[in-house]
Amino acid sequence: MRHTSLVSVYISLLIALLCQLFPWVGQGIILRPDFMLVVTLYWLLRAPHLCNVGTAWFAGLLVDLATGSLLGQHALSFCFTAYVALSYQRRLVLFNKGQLLAYVLILLLIERVLILLLKLFTGNENPGLAYLLPIISGLLLWQLTIFIFGGITRPKTSTS
Repeated sequence: MRHTSLVSVYISLLIALLCQLFPWVGQGIILRPDFMLVVTLYWLLRAPHLCNVGTAWFAGLLVDLATGSLLGQHALSFCFTAYVALSYQRRLVLFNKGQLLAYVLILLLIERVLILLLKLFTGNENPGLAYLLPIISGLLLWQLTIFIFGGITRPKTSTS
C-alpha cells in the first residue's frame, strides 16, 4: 500500500467539492453522485488515521453550505455513515472486491435514507424512487476512485 499524506487527502476532498458544485443540468442533477461522500468514505476506509468522523462532519457541513440545503443535514448523514463505515474498517482487508462494493452500496444507501428522512421531517414531499439513483452513480464513482487512488488492500508483507 502506498503512503498517504494529509495534503493528498484534503486536495482530493477539495476536488470532490468542486465536482459537487459543478452546474449539473437535466438528468445529470438526478444522477449526480455525492462526490464528497464517496471520496470521504474512500479516505475513511483507506487511511482512518488521516480522515475520521470529524472530517466527514466537516465535509458534510461544506456540502450543506455550498448547496444551500438545510444546515447540518449532510453533516449529520455523513457523520453517521462515517461511523458505520469505521465500525467495520478493520474487517475490510478480508473482503474481496464484490463484498467491498456491496459494503459501499449499503453505506451510500444509509446516507440517502437519512437525508430522505431529514427532508421528510422538514415538510418536503416524497421524491419517489428516482431519489435513490445517485447510489448507482456513486458506485461508479467509487470504482473510479479505487482506480485513481488505488485499492483498499492488505498491507504488503515483506519476504525475507
